[in-house]
Amino acid sequence: MGRLENHVAVVYRADEQPQKATHMKFLDLAKVYIRSGAGGAGCISFRREKFMEYGGPDGGDGGKGGDVVVEAVEGLNTLIDFRYQQHFFAGSGQHGMGSQRTGKDGESKVLRVPVGTEIIDEDEETVIADLTEVGQKIVIAKGGNGGWGNLRFKTATNQAPRRSNPGQEAIERTIWLRLKLIADVGLLGMPNAGKSTFLAATSNARPKVADYPFTTLIPNLGVVGIDEVEFVVADIPGLIEGASEGRGLGDMFLGHVERCAVLLHLIDGTSGDPAGDLTTIIGELEAYGGELADKPRITVLNKIDTLDDEERVFLRDEIAAVAKGPVMMMSGVSREGIPDVLRALRSEIDDNRLRHRKTAEEEEGEDAPWQP
Repeated sequence: MGRLENHVAVVYRADEQPQKATHMKFLDLAKVYIRSGAGGAGCISFRREKFMEYGGPDGGDGGKGGDVVVEAVEGLNTLIDFRYQQHFFAGSGQHGMGSQRTGKDGESKVLRVPVGTEIIDEDEETVIADLTEVGQKIVIAKGGNGGWGNLRFKTATNQAPRRSNPGQEAIERTIWLRLKLIADVGLLGMPNAGKSTFLAATSNARPKVADYPFTTLIPNLGVVGIDEVEFVVADIPGLIEGASEGRGLGDMFLGHVERCAVLLHLIDGTSGDPAGDLTTIIGELEAYGGELADKPRITVLNKIDTLDDEERVFLRDEIAAVAKGPVMMMSGVSREGIPDVLRALRSEIDDNRLRHRKTAEEEEGEDAPWQP
């Protein structure tokens, strides 16, 4: 995985209109320090009451220390909370007391993270857990057990033990939280290839769209509907040659399309060298490594509203020779060809990942995804 770096940018939620002068922070990587609770010590105590000459031992056990738990919850799409608080400590167990009283258990600490969060060890490479479903949780640091009081050590030959156990010590560790957005389709392309326009045209997302490169600075999500089903599309910042070496915005956001079932590669038909753009993106995917370069990929010639019929055919054939496969054509502005592209994407997504569209009653009062 290599060294991890912190990325901070501004993002709007994909399912709402951005409010004026209102920004959410997008953070997809955070380093946190955690410590579980130590167990309480056992108690050495003897029962001393009037007329009870041989009261015997009555020291109670110490309480258990609290755990540190990481849980995936709904309603979060960023790790920004962990930028302002990096230390999380569970409560320690209470010491045991006389009269056979056990100490109170320490309170556990729960770290609530977005669905799609990976928990990575301090070495920045070992993945401890991958929380991909709501409600999924893992104990990342177990609290220490409480120590035994002297009552536990009473035997037939030792009626008055004067020993107890200390509680187990707390566990301290450093972990990384890395968010990889949960999406079914990932958009790829050079800056200004029309990815944000496609997302805005097919969903209720409102990404920034402008006639200059790098309008998208952070990932955006949108819900797209076609043929009574819905799936989630992720738009990430455009790649340029040398992105794997840190040029432009680099490949820091490629991790957000690693979970996708299919990649949609948009190629700008007005760029001057569409085939070269395709070669550049494929090279960056291969340089990134992992399984990304081997994922199913649908190649689309975009912005065909600016091309005549002869230019469309020529560029499509030129790109197909490089892609070694079929090339579709569409326009995010005029929406020509979009239904066919959406159906091609839908065919690459497993049925268990698709969501059936809501009924009219369920959608009342909501912005429904665009339906061709």
